[in-house]
Amino acid sequence: MSRIDVMKDILQANIDVADQIRARFAYDRTLALNLIASPGAGKTSLLERTVATLKDEFTIGVVEGDLVTSLDADRIARHGVPAVQINTTSGCHLEAHQVQGALAQLPDTPFDLVLIENVGNLVCPTGFDLGEDAKVVIVSLTEGDDKPLKYPGAFTVATAAVINKIDLAPYLPASAAILRKNALSTNPNLVVFETSCTTGAGIDAWLDWVRAGCAAKKAARPDA
Repeated sequence: MSRIDVMKDILQANIDVADQIRARFAYDRTLALNLIASPGAGKTSLLERTVATLKDEFTIGVVEGDLVTSLDADRIARHGVPAVQINTTSGCHLEAHQVQGALAQLPDTPFDLVLIENVGNLVCPTGFDLGEDAKVVIVSLTEGDDKPLKYPGAFTVATAAVINKIDLAPYLPASAAILRKNALSTNPNLVVFETSCTTGAGIDAWLDWVRAGCAAKKAARPDA
């Protein structure tokens, strides 16, 4: 069997499990978001802001992906939200069977919102469906405003993009406006947010988008 055939088998197996996860989320009317970003972009900080604010409005579960340690899951758990850590050791992305196993470790209750923090990487996670409703790409201004041009795949598959750490704009040569323009040139349908998890700037707009997504999922037919 050729390498291409093996990859097709791997991807198909992943799709099959992702479809099972998607069916479960549809039945429970759970909004699932897959967060992808480079290391240090602020995924976990955005998650902390999100769960801290929304935990009294929605039932939330979190799946954390990283190479090693449970540091990120521990950060989320401190907010009183159940979180399961997946350690991939050397894997550069999460796969659907790993997420399915993590979901089995969360409390056996229908969730309004499941947040999946993928392994820090803007390449590999884009090709693996995890049964999510939407991928959200997070990029910090500190990474430069050319990120969407260098990693177009991440922005092409995403529904929303979060430009994080905008509070550092006065100290950087990068421009949030240019980063936004580059992101939209890659994917004109992106919903773009500009945030700072340090100051809270732009977080309300992000949270309102998540709330709207949860409401839409609740209103959807389970078999939709």
